[in-house]
Amino acid sequence: MTTAVQDKGAAIVTGASRGIGAAIARRLANDGYGVIVNYAADAAGADSVVSAISETGGKAVALQADVASEADVEAMFDRAREQMGPVTVLVNNAGGAGEQARVDEQHSDVLARLMQVNVVGPMLCAKHAVRAMSTARGGKGGSIVTVASVAAKAPPGATRMVPYQATKGAMVTFARSLSNEVASEGIRSNSVSPGVIDTELADQDLRDLAQRAPLGRIGQPDEVAATVSWLVSPEASFVTGTDIVVSGGR
Repeated sequence: MTTAVQDKGAAIVTGASRGIGAAIARRLANDGYGVIVNYAADAAGADSVVSAISETGGKAVALQADVASEADVEAMFDRAREQMGPVTVLVNNAGGAGEQARVDEQHSDVLARLMQVNVVGPMLCAKHAVRAMSTARGGKGGSIVTVASVAAKAPPGATRMVPYQATKGAMVTFARSLSNEVASEGIRSNSVSPGVIDTELADQDLRDLAQRAPLGRIGQPDEVAATVSWLVSPEASFVTGTDIVVSGGR
């Protein structure tokens, strides 16, 4: 373990096997953190991210965990501490889109799973992050960033995604409320709300929507990662309870 990793500790990035999560993992490794590349099912994708980080001199390990399972989350935090040192950063990025359908066409089992992954999962991860970071519990303090979405603001014309929008709205509120609860224990909590980002999940309709944003283009995962990097850094030491929108102005 390098001195840089020992100084900065471990950063857990959930849902980091691809897309925005992978970009955040690479960026935090470059910043000097030992990175936990969490994944639920895509082991090959997570291993690829770890390899990319290792090739540039960073330190990372892939850990499987379903964030909706507290047993999985607890085990992930334990292994992170064992392999990378104290956890000082959590990025709640894992999430799902659910069904692309009107509310009156939604299936209850899909809704329940969406809530478990997008809402309960980040809360469970934050629970164990607070236990690891809180100065009241002997921790070193730290930073929690929750990836939400501009969809939380229910923009006009956004249909067939109401449950997803609701989960992201919940996460903006959660990050803000959590900041009030743990600020005195050395923990900052913020959220980031990306707009349409160039990942495999961005279909043609979303890409067309991105062209109508004031900046007139789709966003890049590295642009979201740069925002997260700043939020967890000392340069943002007076920033907590904030949602930063990364959307090209939409």
